[in-house]
Amino acid sequence: MYLEERRQAILNLIVDHGRVSVPDLSARFDVSEVTIRADLQALAERGLLVRTYGGAISATYNLQELSLLQRRQQHIPEKQRIGAAGAALIADGEAVFLDSSSTALAVAQHLKSRRDLTLVTNSLVVAQEMLGLAEITVVMPGGTLHHDTVSLIGPDGLAFLEQYHIRKGFFGAYGLSMDAGLTDGSAPESEIKRALVELCHTVIVVADAAKWGRVGVTSYAGLSEVDTVITDDQAPPDLVAQVRAAGVEVVIV
Repeated sequence: MYLEERRQAILNLIVDHGRVSVPDLSARFDVSEVTIRADLQALAERGLLVRTYGGAISATYNLQELSLLQRRQQHIPEKQRIGAAGAALIADGEAVFLDSSSTALAVAQHLKSRRDLTLVTNSLVVAQEMLGLAEITVVMPGGTLHHDTVSLIGPDGLAFLEQYHIRKGFFGAYGLSMDAGLTDGSAPESEIKRALVELCHTVIVVADAAKWGRVGVTSYAGLSEVDTVITDDQAPPDLVAQVRAAGVEVVIV
Protein backbone atom coordinates (compact mmCIF):
# COMPACT_ATOMS: atom_id res chain seq x y z
CA MET A 1 0.00 0.00 0.00
CA TYR A 2 1.32 3.42 -0.96
CA LEU A 3 1.69 6.21 1.60
CA GLU A 4 -1.30 8.24 0.44
CA GLU A 5 -3.46 5.13 0.22
CA ARG A 6 -2.62 4.29 3.83
CA ARG A 7 -3.37 7.81 4.99
CA GLN A 8 -6.71 7.79 3.18
CA ALA A 9 -7.50 4.45 4.82
CA ILE A 10 -6.69 5.99 8.21
CA LEU A 11 -9.14 8.82 7.52
CA ASN A 12 -11.79 6.30 6.50
CA LEU A 13 -11.34 4.47 9.80
CA ILE A 14 -11.75 7.69 11.74
CA VAL A 15 -14.95 8.47 9.82
CA ASP A 16 -16.29 5.02 10.68
CA HIS A 17 -15.16 4.80 14.31
CA GLY A 18 -14.55 8.37 15.47
CA ARG A 19 -11.03 7.65 16.71
CA VAL A 20 -7.99 5.45 16.08
CA SER A 21 -4.96 4.37 18.09
CA VAL A 22 -1.33 4.14 17.01
CA PRO A 23 -0.86 0.47 18.05
CA ASP A 24 -4.02 -0.64 16.21
CA LEU A 25 -3.04 1.19 13.03
CA SER A 26 0.49 -0.18 13.21
CA ALA A 27 -0.85 -3.74 13.38
CA ARG A 28 -3.51 -3.16 10.73
CA PHE A 29 -1.12 -1.72 8.14
CA ASP A 30 1.95 -3.73 9.19
CA VAL A 31 4.16 -0.66 9.61
CA SER A 32 6.00 0.75 12.61
CA GLU A 33 4.37 2.99 15.19
CA VAL A 34 6.86 5.70 14.21
CA THR A 35 5.47 5.58 10.66
CA ILE A 36 1.89 5.79 11.93
CA ARG A 37 2.71 8.79 14.12
CA ALA A 38 4.21 10.51 11.09
CA ASP A 39 1.04 9.75 9.12
CA LEU A 40 -1.18 11.16 11.86
CA GLN A 41 0.95 14.27 12.22
CA ALA A 42 0.86 14.90 8.46
CA LEU A 43 -2.92 14.50 8.38
CA ALA A 44 -3.31 16.74 11.43
CA GLU A 45 -1.25 19.47 9.76
CA ARG A 46 -3.68 19.35 6.85
CA GLY A 47 -6.60 19.77 9.25
CA LEU A 48 -8.01 16.31 8.49
CA LEU A 49 -7.86 14.94 12.03
CA VAL A 50 -6.91 15.93 15.57
CA ARG A 51 -4.01 14.27 17.37
CA THR A 52 -4.72 12.84 20.83
CA TYR A 53 -2.72 10.92 23.39
CA GLY A 54 -1.82 7.67 21.59
CA GLY A 55 -3.87 8.23 18.47
CA ALA A 56 -6.24 10.62 16.74
CA ILE A 57 -9.89 11.61 16.55
CA SER A 58 -12.16 13.10 13.95
CA ALA A 59 -11.47 16.69 12.94
CA THR A 60 -15.01 17.55 14.03
CA TYR A 61 -13.70 17.39 17.60
CA ASN A 62 -11.59 20.40 16.73
CA LEU A 63 -14.72 22.43 17.38
CA GLN A 64 -13.88 22.92 21.04
CA GLU A 65 -17.52 22.98 22.03
CA LEU A 66 -19.95 20.52 20.51
CA SER A 67 -23.69 20.91 21.14
CA LEU A 68 -25.18 18.77 23.89
CA LEU A 69 -27.25 16.86 21.35
CA GLN A 70 -24.12 15.91 19.41
CA ARG A 71 -22.22 14.95 22.54
CA ARG A 72 -25.05 12.74 23.77
CA GLN A 73 -24.70 10.64 20.61
CA GLN A 74 -21.01 9.91 21.18
CA HIS A 75 -19.61 6.95 23.16
CA ILE A 76 -23.07 6.05 24.50
CA PRO A 77 -22.24 2.62 26.04
CA GLU A 78 -19.16 4.04 27.77
CA LYS A 79 -21.09 7.00 29.17
CA GLN A 80 -23.84 4.75 30.47
CA ARG A 81 -21.31 2.59 32.35
CA ILE A 82 -19.59 5.68 33.72
CA GLY A 83 -22.96 7.18 34.67
CA ALA A 84 -23.99 4.06 36.57
CA ALA A 85 -20.67 3.95 38.43
CA GLY A 86 -20.98 7.62 39.36
CA ALA A 87 -24.56 7.22 40.58
CA ALA A 88 -23.49 4.29 42.76
CA LEU A 89 -21.38 6.75 44.78
CA ILE A 90 -24.41 8.88 45.67
CA ALA A 91 -26.38 8.01 48.80
CA ASP A 92 -29.89 8.97 49.84
CA GLY A 93 -30.04 12.29 51.67
CA GLU A 94 -26.95 13.82 50.07
CA ALA A 95 -26.53 17.09 48.21
CA VAL A 96 -24.63 16.65 44.95
CA PHE A 97 -23.72 18.75 41.92
CA LEU A 98 -23.98 17.63 38.29
CA ASP A 99 -22.60 19.88 35.57
CA SER A 100 -23.95 20.32 32.04
CA SER A 101 -21.84 17.60 30.42
CA SER A 102 -23.42 14.67 28.62
CA THR A 103 -21.65 12.24 30.96
CA ALA A 104 -23.04 13.98 34.05
CA LEU A 105 -26.45 13.60 32.41
CA ALA A 106 -25.76 9.86 32.28
CA VAL A 107 -25.20 9.98 36.05
CA ALA A 108 -28.55 11.74 36.48
CA GLN A 109 -30.33 9.03 34.53
CA HIS A 110 -29.28 6.49 37.16
CA LEU A 111 -30.45 8.53 40.17
CA LYS A 112 -34.20 8.26 39.85
CA SER A 113 -34.62 5.78 42.71
CA ARG A 114 -32.79 7.99 45.25
CA ARG A 115 -34.68 9.42 48.22
CA ASP A 116 -34.32 12.81 49.87
CA LEU A 117 -31.65 13.85 47.35
CA THR A 118 -30.72 17.47 46.71
CA LEU A 119 -29.41 17.87 43.17
CA VAL A 120 -27.63 21.12 42.31
CA THR A 121 -27.13 21.69 38.59
CA ASN A 122 -26.83 24.43 35.99
CA SER A 123 -28.09 22.05 33.30
CA LEU A 124 -31.68 22.45 32.14
CA VAL A 125 -31.53 18.96 30.64
CA VAL A 126 -30.48 17.38 33.94
CA ALA A 127 -33.25 19.31 35.71
CA GLN A 128 -35.79 18.13 33.14
CA GLU A 129 -34.63 14.53 33.68
CA MET A 130 -35.78 14.86 37.31
CA LEU A 131 -39.31 16.07 36.56
CA GLY A 132 -41.96 14.17 38.46
CA LEU A 133 -39.53 12.76 41.04
CA ALA A 134 -40.78 14.08 44.37
CA GLU A 135 -37.88 12.60 46.34
CA ILE A 136 -35.33 14.68 44.41
CA THR A 137 -35.07 18.41 45.01
CA VAL A 138 -33.46 20.25 42.10
CA VAL A 139 -31.61 23.50 42.84
CA MET A 140 -30.46 25.73 39.99
CA PRO A 141 -28.43 28.94 40.03
CA GLY A 142 -29.59 31.90 38.03
CA GLY A 143 -27.77 32.99 34.92
CA THR A 144 -27.90 33.37 31.16
CA LEU A 145 -29.01 30.55 28.89
CA HIS A 146 -26.13 28.96 26.99
CA HIS A 147 -27.81 27.39 23.98
CA ASP A 148 -25.19 24.84 22.95
CA THR A 149 -24.98 23.20 26.37
CA VAL A 150 -28.59 24.00 27.38
CA SER A 151 -27.32 25.38 30.67
CA LEU A 152 -27.29 28.53 32.76
CA ILE A 153 -23.98 30.37 32.92
CA GLY A 154 -22.65 33.50 34.59
CA PRO A 155 -21.79 34.43 38.18
CA ASP A 156 -25.22 35.73 39.21
CA GLY A 157 -26.43 32.64 41.07
CA LEU A 158 -23.20 31.32 42.52
CA ALA A 159 -23.50 33.17 45.84
CA PHE A 160 -26.92 31.55 46.33
CA LEU A 161 -25.30 28.09 46.17
CA GLU A 162 -22.87 28.82 48.99
CA GLN A 163 -25.58 27.94 51.54
CA TYR A 164 -25.53 24.30 50.42
CA HIS A 165 -23.10 21.69 51.73
CA ILE A 166 -22.45 19.90 48.46
CA ARG A 167 -20.98 16.51 49.30
CA LYS A 168 -19.98 15.38 45.81
CA GLY A 169 -19.59 17.17 42.49
CA PHE A 170 -19.59 15.36 39.15
CA PHE A 171 -17.79 17.13 36.34
CA GLY A 172 -17.33 16.31 32.68
CA ALA A 173 -14.45 17.74 30.68
CA TYR A 174 -13.39 18.53 27.14
CA GLY A 175 -9.98 17.23 28.10
CA LEU A 176 -7.92 15.76 30.92
CA SER A 177 -4.14 16.10 30.93
CA MET A 178 -1.29 16.13 33.41
CA ASP A 179 -0.22 19.70 32.66
CA ALA A 180 -3.54 21.46 32.06
CA GLY A 181 -5.68 19.38 34.42
CA LEU A 182 -9.36 19.55 33.55
CA THR A 183 -10.29 21.79 30.63
CA ASP A 184 -13.47 22.88 28.91
CA GLY A 185 -14.28 24.19 25.45
CA SER A 186 -16.23 27.16 26.82
CA ALA A 187 -14.81 29.90 29.02
CA PRO A 188 -18.22 30.70 30.62
CA GLU A 189 -18.78 27.01 31.43
CA SER A 190 -15.29 26.83 32.94
CA GLU A 191 -16.13 29.79 35.18
CA ILE A 192 -19.13 27.94 36.61
CA LYS A 193 -17.20 24.69 37.01
CA ARG A 194 -14.26 26.42 38.68
CA ALA A 195 -16.56 27.93 41.30
CA LEU A 196 -18.37 24.64 41.93
CA VAL A 197 -15.11 22.74 42.33
CA GLU A 198 -14.43 25.05 45.26
CA LEU A 199 -17.86 24.37 46.78
CA CYS A 200 -17.84 20.58 46.48
CA HIS A 201 -16.31 18.48 49.27
CA THR A 202 -15.41 15.68 46.82
CA VAL A 203 -14.65 16.30 43.13
CA ILE A 204 -15.39 13.40 40.77
CA VAL A 205 -14.59 13.58 37.06
CA VAL A 206 -16.73 11.53 34.68
CA ALA A 207 -14.94 11.29 31.33
CA ASP A 208 -14.73 8.69 28.58
CA ALA A 209 -11.41 7.62 27.08
CA ALA A 210 -11.55 10.15 24.22
CA LYS A 211 -11.01 12.98 26.73
CA TRP A 212 -7.63 11.75 27.98
CA GLY A 213 -4.66 13.76 26.73
CA ARG A 214 -6.80 16.52 25.21
CA VAL A 215 -6.63 20.19 26.19
CA GLY A 216 -9.53 22.62 25.81
CA VAL A 217 -9.74 26.41 25.78
CA THR A 218 -9.62 27.01 29.53
CA SER A 219 -8.71 25.03 32.65
CA TYR A 220 -11.19 24.81 35.49
CA ALA A 221 -9.34 22.52 37.92
CA GLY A 222 -5.91 21.05 38.49
CA LEU A 223 -5.47 17.35 39.13
CA SER A 224 -4.56 18.20 42.73
CA GLU A 225 -8.19 19.29 43.20
CA VAL A 226 -9.63 16.02 41.87
CA ASP A 227 -10.46 13.06 44.10
CA THR A 228 -11.69 10.49 41.59
CA VAL A 229 -11.85 9.99 37.82
CA ILE A 230 -14.38 7.51 36.44
CA THR A 231 -13.57 6.44 32.89
CA ASP A 232 -13.92 3.50 30.50
CA ASP A 233 -11.55 0.65 29.71
CA GLN A 234 -10.12 2.33 26.61
CA ALA A 235 -8.37 5.05 28.63
CA PRO A 236 -4.60 5.11 27.86
CA PRO A 237 -2.90 2.93 30.53
CA ASP A 238 0.28 5.00 30.81
CA LEU A 239 -1.63 8.25 31.31
CA VAL A 240 -3.96 6.53 33.79
CA ALA A 241 -0.85 5.41 35.69
CA GLN A 242 0.47 8.98 35.77
CA VAL A 243 -2.82 10.32 37.13
CA ARG A 244 -2.90 7.62 39.80
CA ALA A 245 0.70 8.44 40.71
CA ALA A 246 -0.45 12.03 41.24
CA GLY A 247 -2.76 10.77 43.99
CA VAL A 248 -6.03 10.64 42.06
CA GLU A 249 -8.21 7.54 42.26
CA VAL A 250 -9.05 6.24 38.76
CA VAL A 251 -12.06 3.92 38.45
CA ILE A 252 -12.26 2.04 35.14
CA VAL A 253 -15.62 0.60 34.07
